[in-house]
Amino acid sequence: MADRSHDPIRPRRPIFASGAELEALGGAVDPTELVDIAHETAAIIVRTGRASTDPAVTARLVELADELGLSTIAQLWSERPARSLPGALWRLYVVREWVRREPIEAAREYAAGIRHTLVNHAVAGAAEPTGPAELTVLLDEVLSGVFDGDLAVALQRAAAFCRVVSAGRAEVSDGHAAAGNAAALLDTAGDLDAAAALWRNGHLS
Repeated sequence: MADRSHDPIRPRRPIFASGAELEALGGAVDPTELVDIAHETAAIIVRTGRASTDPAVTARLVELADELGLSTIAQLWSERPARSLPGALWRLYVVREWVRREPIEAAREYAAGIRHTLVNHAVAGAAEPTGPAELTVLLDEVLSGVFDGDLAVALQRAAAFCRVVSAGRAEVSDGHAAAGNAAALLDTAGDLDAAAALWRNGHLS
């Protein structure tokens, strides 16, 4: 399966610290431990959100990338398979971050894609008219759903959003790079849908 950690809407991330840097912090970290940490942190965050009935907790988790920084989350989760819990969460936070950083562009591409993907637009659940503010609210709602709703539905809404944007990007952008970016978003959508199915079957970890 192709490496989808380089989706075009994902900001550039730093690499893991070098062995020398890790040793300076008290010894090299076993790569398998990093894998365990990635999956354990993702599970703890989701479990914490779903166990709480406090809206403030959900809001803090939705804004996790704002508080910690996307690069910190990247170091934890970005190298994990797309069809895993940390991989799926990473993609959700990246999509939200892209909308927050490029709201006008996101709205332009989403609006262009609606007429080609009406069913996906309905699944995503964006308010109309769909502008920058509406998309920002939508992605916050999607991430909220991870912690206080049906996680599979949240993943499916994000997948639908990616399909709408992909269709719009293919229409309004020119060149091979734009076509590749649109195709990569379709791959991301497929991964999120697959993660939703795994969650329903109790196999997303």
